[in-house]
Amino acid sequence: MKINWGTAIVIAFGLFIGFILYFVFKVQSDSTYDHELVVEEYYKQELVFEKQMEKEQNALNLKDDITIEAFSEGLKIHFPDSMNYTEINGKVSLYRPSNQKLDFEVPISLSGSHLLIPKSNLVGGRWDISIDWTYQGKEFLTKKTIYL
Repeated sequence: MKINWGTAIVIAFGLFIGFILYFVFKVQSDSTYDHELVVEEYYKQELVFEKQMEKEQNALNLKDDITIEAFSEGLKIHFPDSMNYTEINGKVSLYRPSNQKLDFEVPISLSGSHLLIPKSNLVGGRWDISIDWTYQGKEFLTKKTIYL
């Protein structure tokens, strides 16, 4: 049987497609590869996006912004001095893009105008910090990225 160039091209395409599909199925069926989502319950979080935008705008409208500093003891989050710290409530979420298992939340409990997150809870690298807080019934959301 003689194979012309048209038949050879079709065979080559078929082999290439089979080669690619082999690796696709191998990665999808192998349990050692982690197929986690970036955020759990993605669609539920999308529904509250407009509320988050309103909170972020409230935070941008503040005269004094929240600052985050890295110290040898950990992270220090400074709230505006013009606010009464006893009326500030909320939570600080620390998100590690490279490893979901390192994510954690800290409730805001202030004894001064700053909150300290101990270094023992933090690993070096990039951290996305989301501070969801309320002051006198008004909601705020501040997002920052910090590298340790």
